[in-house]
Amino acid sequence: MKSMTGYAYKSLEPVVAAATASTDDVASLSVEIKSYNSRFLEVFINAPPFLSGLEPKIREIATESIHRGKVEITIRLKSDASLSVSINHEAAKAYLRAITALSENLRLYEDPSLSLLLSMEGVLETGQSRNNDFYWEKIEPIFRSAITLLNNERTREGENAKAHIRSLLDSLEKSLETIERFAREEDDALKERLRARFTTHFTEITGGCPADTAASAAIENRIFAEIAAMLVKLTIAEEISRLQSHLTEFRVETERNPHPGKKLDFLCQEINREINTIGAKNSKLEMSMEIVSMKDALENIREQLRNVE
Repeated sequence: MKSMTGYAYKSLEPVVAAATASTDDVASLSVEIKSYNSRFLEVFINAPPFLSGLEPKIREIATESIHRGKVEITIRLKSDASLSVSINHEAAKAYLRAITALSENLRLYEDPSLSLLLSMEGVLETGQSRNNDFYWEKIEPIFRSAITLLNNERTREGENAKAHIRSLLDSLEKSLETIERFAREEDDALKERLRARFTTHFTEITGGCPADTAASAAIENRIFAEIAAMLVKLTIAEEISRLQSHLTEFRVETERNPHPGKKLDFLCQEINREINTIGAKNSKLEMSMEIVSMKDALENIREQLRNVE
């Protein structure tokens, strides 16, 4: 189990380029990764424009070990690579003609300055030597090291969350055992009340006259049928059974699934549904107290799961 939050920072400076790529020397390099909780996996990469060709590789490495959460990757790189500057004369002339025509049309006679023309988009063009293979050779080990550091922190936080969730599951199961004990007592008492009620009704109907064996059997069957129908509406045995099953599955997921967050979210919804149904059918104060404890434990589990991958 991993947490979705984490932080990692790795840097290496100076990085000395190989002799075969001296024009691409790297002055400094750092990788910073932040991750937050999110319903899905979202990877955002912030890197210098001349590294845009490396983004697919960066994203691929990130998604190999991160399966859920918002991940912000920042790569800072200072390069001694040669910088080329050129002027787009055609663009400059087009801007000049447009500005001159506007000046004459508005009768605002003012010659455009050189600084104005240079500030126009596309007039001043800069370029930097791009050697993606060289840059990737320098970035990859630093980036992989940062990813490992991030995952180690996410795993450590995840194990802490797992231990807390286990203790809350223990509390849920303990409360459920108490509820189950009271439920059996309540079912037995309910059966006796229903039996007494139907026996009284039968006595009133027959006027207290003894019935033959066949009539007694029919009465007994009728009583059992009515008891069964009433128990379906009032007993919580089925809800207890489903809740036990959900809690067992919850434990299995926390132990065997390396990325259980979404599945556990779903199980929490099912567990909450059964707890609510038990609460609606309950009529004992002792059971009500246990239901409150279960709701509190479940809410704490949900709080932990908001940060589980």
